[in-house]
Parts: sequence; structure tokens; C-alpha cells
Amino acid sequence: MYDEILLPTDGSDATEKAVQQALDLAATCDARLHVVSIVNQTALPAEAPRGRLVDELETFAESAVDEVEERAEEGGVDVTTAVVSGTPYRAILDYADEHDVDVVVMGTHGRRGIDRYLIGSVTEKIVRLSDVPVLTVRMGEDEE
Repeated sequence: MYDEILLPTDGSDATEKAVQQALDLAATCDARLHVVSIVNQTALPAEAPRGRLVDELETFAESAVDEVEERAEEGGVDVTTAVVSGTPYRAILDYADEHDVDVVVMGTHGRRGIDRYLIGSVTEKIVRLSDVPVLTVRMGEDEE
């Protein structure tokens, strides 16, 4: 059904359900799992000393993909990792296009009302703009 599965992760505990779903799906479909973390430099204040902050963001992103890579390898799942800089939703969509992924697996906070309007959602943008199916995994109420 799927040969290439994309899992964007920020390394937070909130992504755990999406990570597990992606690992299970990849194992079931005997698919390659692409794990990507985005370094969002646009979120940094303009006056911030970028060098050190960007290095820290990249280190955190590497750690996030390495953790999932280890779990994938333990489960016998073929895995590819990447750390990409850019605006999160755009970088994810570009990665999906460049690597011919068949499905994107992402977590969602399930925000509603004014929070959803003000905060926005990377997942929501991916759902609206993706050329491939997006499997959204809502985290539990106690995790919000």
C-alpha cells in the first residue's frame, strides 16, 4: 500500500503517538520511513545571535530524528533521516515531493476555536496543501 512514509517530528513528547503509528505502518507495509525534523529559523527573534541558537536547534533536531531512527532499526524498519532548515510546513511539503512519499504521518494538538485561529497548525497546512494522504494522529487529552 505504502512504500515511502514521511514522519515529521519535533522530538516532543506530544509526537509519541504519531511516531508509534508511523513505525507500525512502516512495519506493516514493509515501507521505508523518512524521519525529518525542521529547524525553523524564522521563529528566532531578529536580534538573537543566530549562530549559537541555530546550532542548538540543529542539535535538538538531530537528537529527535536519531531517537526515532534507533526505534525503527530495533523494529526492523528501513529508515532515512534528515534535518532541514526552513518554514516547517513548506519544508515538509518540499521533502515529501522530493522523496516521492506516499503518506505523511503527523500528530495534531486538536486545538479549536480561537487557539486554532491564533496559533495556526503546521499539520493543518500540510493536510490542506499536501498532494499525498496525511494521516493525523491526535494526542490524548492529558497531553494537551
